[in-house]
Amino acid sequence: MTGKTTVGEYLLGQLRERSVEHIFGVPGDFVLGFMDTIVKSPTHLINTCDEQAAGFAADAYARLRGMGAMCVTYGVGGLKVANPTAEAFAERSPVVVISGAPGLRERESRPMMHHKIRDYDTQRKVFEQITCASTVLSDPDVALDEIDRALATCTRHKRPVYIELPRDVAAMRARHRYSRSPSVPRSDPRTLEIAIGEATAMFRGASQPVVLAGEELHRFGLQQTFADLVHEARIPVAATILGKSVIDEDDPLFMGIYQGGIGREAVRRYVETSDCILMLGVMMTDMNLGIYTARLDRNKCIHAVTEKISVGYHVFEDVLFADFVRGLASARLPTWDGVPPAAESAPTACAETGRVITSERLFALIDGFLDETMLVIADPGDALFGAANLRAHRSTTFLSPAYYTSLGFAVPAAIGAQAAQPHLRPLVLVGDGAFQMTGMELSTCARFGMNPIVVVLNNRGYVTERFILDGPFNDVQPWDYSRVPEVIGAGCGRRVGTEDELMDALSAAVADPAQFHVIDVHLDPMDGSPALRRIAAGLAKRHA
Repeated sequence: MTGKTTVGEYLLGQLRERSVEHIFGVPGDFVLGFMDTIVKSPTHLINTCDEQAAGFAADAYARLRGMGAMCVTYGVGGLKVANPTAEAFAERSPVVVISGAPGLRERESRPMMHHKIRDYDTQRKVFEQITCASTVLSDPDVALDEIDRALATCTRHKRPVYIELPRDVAAMRARHRYSRSPSVPRSDPRTLEIAIGEATAMFRGASQPVVLAGEELHRFGLQQTFADLVHEARIPVAATILGKSVIDEDDPLFMGIYQGGIGREAVRRYVETSDCILMLGVMMTDMNLGIYTARLDRNKCIHAVTEKISVGYHVFEDVLFADFVRGLASARLPTWDGVPPAAESAPTACAETGRVITSERLFALIDGFLDETMLVIADPGDALFGAANLRAHRSTTFLSPAYYTSLGFAVPAAIGAQAAQPHLRPLVLVGDGAFQMTGMELSTCARFGMNPIVVVLNNRGYVTERFILDGPFNDVQPWDYSRVPEVIGAGCGRRVGTEDELMDALSAAVADPAQFHVIDVHLDPMDGSPALRRIAAGLAKRHA
């Protein structure tokens, strides 16, 4: 490096090499100079109304593009993105957190700078706990190596990293760059060969094999490799709720979502009676395991995730998850000659004129409405539980923080998703409580010409919590969500109370792609989808 490029310019260039063409953030004095560099570069800056929303947008972008980035100021901005960063860490989403910071020189002469918490390294210490790598670019001589190290770690582990950029360093010329490059991890060839051999042998001896597909197939971009594997061997596929849409759910091999004892009985029975369960990228979370009602015999499982590869009780070290999946796809597994169980197909729902809308009917009607041009984003709560069995017509067209379950994800995520995949129109499912947290990010949608269709499940509070333990703490102030566009000065809103009104509103939204639409669906305060009732019953036992 000859010194012609600034530290900030180099960081942007390296992000663009990794398909990061948009950065989400909120301005502040410690990051203004870097933001000016962004707007003068080919990278697009999308400034949101709130920092947490920038974090959710970057998370959604990362899930669809392979990496996302947010940019905020020091202290008041940095700590506001701690929650979405924690979500990205918990759910393996490769997000780059860029925080501006006081300059190096001013730290020496001004010990009480605004936004400072305790010490100048307090914020970095916080992010060390919720990222897989963190760095403060305090030395221009090694800044470029530190950027390379952080981004390589983000790519490898599919988890967030933290880069703190003092405002005077961002504009400094990189005076020197060491020649070393980040090491690239590799599987041990012999261990990989043995692991593939044992997995193949278990599959060959199986009479009822099944694949349980998880979220890490999304994160590592292995959807097509996975599809090739199961089609070659004709293995029936179920997905976890976090792994939903890893495969086209119109695929004849797809059985449905596995959620242990709280999911569909036919899927549960087939998976749990299988004599070879190939679990690829499945995190063993309570939500993936049906609030721990899953009954999976480890001796019959091949479990591959980033931390380990196991075949039965044999654990293999020094084998990378992606190498194992690709190795299985190349191993030419024998073609299973059984008949894959068909996914449970919901009966075609027809709206009845004047019939009061219910949560169950809401999701049935939406399921018949979805097509290949849409991407579903579900906020935690009944928006997620009811949407679990919506049919995803393409791979990677369903997003939700189904493990960390942070409310307020969905509307900001639509911003990131539409920036990442502009050919898909987000259909956002969000409860009224969550909408009150981040729904005003529709203002950002209007500013940047985005057109999500936002369906608000308006039951005047937190219905999931009502089923667990009811009380006045679960209520929220009623809003007229259909009139939010009037406040923003853009978009269209409709209030819905019946099935035919819902279908009219959805049809009008699809016919009008020029703007966002808010559909305010009024539901009974104690109305919940069948899935919510099953899940809440399991959660309620913990409070008994």
